[in-house]
Amino acid sequence: MFLRNIAVAVAASLLFAAPAQSAGRPKGPPSGTVTIRQVQVAFIGSGAVGGGTLRYQGRNYPITVGGLGVGGVGASALKATGEVWGLQKREDFAGAYVQLRRGWALGDQGRGALWLQNRSGVTMRLKTERRGLQLSLGADGVVIGFK
Repeated sequence: MFLRNIAVAVAASLLFAAPAQSAGRPKGPPSGTVTIRQVQVAFIGSGAVGGGTLRYQGRNYPITVGGLGVGGVGASALKATGEVWGLQKREDFAGAYVQLRRGWALGDQGRGALWLQNRSGVTMRLKTERRGLQLSLGADGVVIGFK
C-alpha cells in the first residue's frame, strides 16, 4: 500500500511539477510550520524516507515522510524547516505531494530548498541543511502521513 501511494505521488509529480513551481510564494499568513528529517539517496532516480513534526493550531503532530523521484546523485541526511500555507484542517496535511528540490551536501556542509504542494492546496516552502555527499535537483512524489 505504501509503495502504491508513493508510485501515485511520483506520477502526480510529473503531471503537476510545472504548476507547483510557477505557483510562487503562497498568499496570506502561514497556517503552521513543519520540520522534516530525511535520508535521501539518488543516482538519477532518488528515494527518501524520514519523519518530522507538523505544528498546527498550537499542537505538534508527528508525521512520516517517504518519496521517490528523479534527479540527483549521492546520499545525504537532511533537516528541512519552514512554513505551511493553505491548511484548513489537520487532515488535509496527509497525502500525496509534488516536491521540487534543489541542494547540495559536501561533508558537514550543505544547503537547499524544497517546495511541496498537494491536491488540497497545502503548500510548504522549506529550507534544508544537509550532511553527506550529494547534488540534488529534481522532482519527487512524496507521501506524508500521521504517526
